[in-house]
Amino acid sequence: MFFLDIMSWLTEERLRTLLEQYRSLGPLPGVGLTFMKSFVPPLPTIAIVGLNGAVYGLWLGFLYSWIGLVAGCVTTFLIIRKIGSHRYLRKWAERPKVAKSMTWVRQSGFSYVFLLSLFPVGPFVVINMAAGLASMRLRSYLIALCAGKAIMVFAVSYIGNDVDRFIRHPGEIVYVLLFIGVSLWGVKAIESRFARLAREREVNSKPLQRE
Repeated sequence: MFFLDIMSWLTEERLRTLLEQYRSLGPLPGVGLTFMKSFVPPLPTIAIVGLNGAVYGLWLGFLYSWIGLVAGCVTTFLIIRKIGSHRYLRKWAERPKVAKSMTWVRQSGFSYVFLLSLFPVGPFVVINMAAGLASMRLRSYLIALCAGKAIMVFAVSYIGNDVDRFIRHPGEIVYVLLFIGVSLWGVKAIESRFARLAREREVNSKPLQRE
């Protein structure tokens, strides 16, 4: 109940007020909010990154959001990799969605992490934890994560930096909605592709039965 109350309180307007109120602290609020995204999944990525762009400007907003998101993801990844043998985590890893993610990470870790990092919506926490449980190489994970998040954060920061334009021209909101819609479709399409590849590899790996 307490967690739900916090989430209902964290509206876009309140997040903007927080960022502007504590802007004197420099990058800390902008980096901190995006860092929290990895540990509080319901936090709205698009709203936080967009607000950073609006409050700090395009380039600083982009930099702070990118640092916070990457730092949060890497922290989650390293923690899970460190305690991956814990029985509760292993039980959690048996869940169908997590098990599928772990399979895809083992087979095509770089591509999977990079492609899904391109979108502002998706099961980011599951991806980070699955990569940690699957013992993905840190270097590959970092390169894929940093590159994918950079592209996504810049796109959202660009939109957030010029919100007034969308107020002056409400019709352009369609492009924002289209961006979100394409992102959702992209995540589903990528997961479907990896699922198909996994099935094909499973079929090909089975020994041919003698007639």
